Amino acid sequence: MNLWRYIAKRLLLMVPTLFGILLVTFMVIQFVPGGPVEQLARELRGAQVGEMVTTNTGFYRASGGLDADRLAELKTLYGFDKPAYQRFGDMIWRYLHFDLGESFYHHQSVGSLVVSKLPVSMSLGLWTFFLTYLISIPLGIRKAVRDGSAFDVATSTLLLVGYAIPGFVLGVALLVLFGGGSFLEVFPLRGLVSDNWNELDWPARIADYLWHMVLPVTASVVGSLAVMTLLTKNTFLEQIRSQYVLTARAKGVSENRILYKHVFRNAMIPLITGFPSAFIGAFFSGSLLIETIFSLDGLGLLSYDAVVKRDYPVVMGTLYLFTLIGLVARLLSDLCYVWVDPRLRFDSVGG
Repeated sequence: MNLWRYIAKRLLLMVPTLFGILLVTFMVIQFVPGGPVEQLARELRGAQVGEMVTTNTGFYRASGGLDADRLAELKTLYGFDKPAYQRFGDMIWRYLHFDLGESFYHHQSVGSLVVSKLPVSMSLGLWTFFLTYLISIPLGIRKAVRDGSAFDVATSTLLLVGYAIPGFVLGVALLVLFGGGSFLEVFPLRGLVSDNWNELDWPARIADYLWHMVLPVTASVVGSLAVMTLLTKNTFLEQIRSQYVLTARAKGVSENRILYKHVFRNAMIPLITGFPSAFIGAFFSGSLLIETIFSLDGLGLLSYDAVVKRDYPVVMGTLYLFTLIGLVARLLSDLCYVWVDPRLRFDSVGG
């Protein structure tokens, strides 16, 4: 199977996968109590008689209850006056044109909402991604070469301790220790940049941004180091103990040449194949707890608020976007696998 046939096949398989995920999620949403109509109706009923209540259509003067006409107006406002199959069909048609709909509560399109939250999540995700790879791969190689040594045992202990500490717990500890809590006030307490960021020159802006990212990125990276480091170590150990390495040593080939010319290429295959998915995912990764602790308004907080407020266009729109990106990232990973290891054929990768 040639390259383009393989890519076409995978792209075609994405269609039923994406459709099935959207359909199942849409069906589940239909049975979830407390939708946007019910929430707004409860808000109106809970207001005192005669009180002005702000809604998406303007101001309502609350009464003791809601009559049928007012309830029908709310259903029309949110599109629930149409049958479920028609709403699902309209949604799929919009998604085919990459129209993600409009949020019930933010009064703007879902696409613009995602774009507005991306800088925060990209900052957190990309820094976490790059630092994890830059630290884990050299450390994993070093641990594999010195397997069983005091260095290997000590670093494994530290990595496992860091992995066992939840990111949000570490985040709180860092704020207490270095964010002006009970000890030192070294790093900023909240936000992505300072309030006067626009007034600074560019070198000062960059320094201010990096200074704000130290604590949240540290809280995110520590938990990610253990998995990648141990994966690197194990893959290198497996190659170091292979027969071709023993043969090369018997022929008098230097250890550095064996490690970096032969072992490195073979051991990097599982790491490189996961690179596209991790890199693309870093653009859209949103950690709710980390963002909440450090007052970062990113995609994690947006997704959580959408679920709580039953903001269905945001829930479905972000699900569609992230699922599509995930499927494309998986395809890129498979292509990288074949590119790194030419022995594999396209018809044996990814089913």
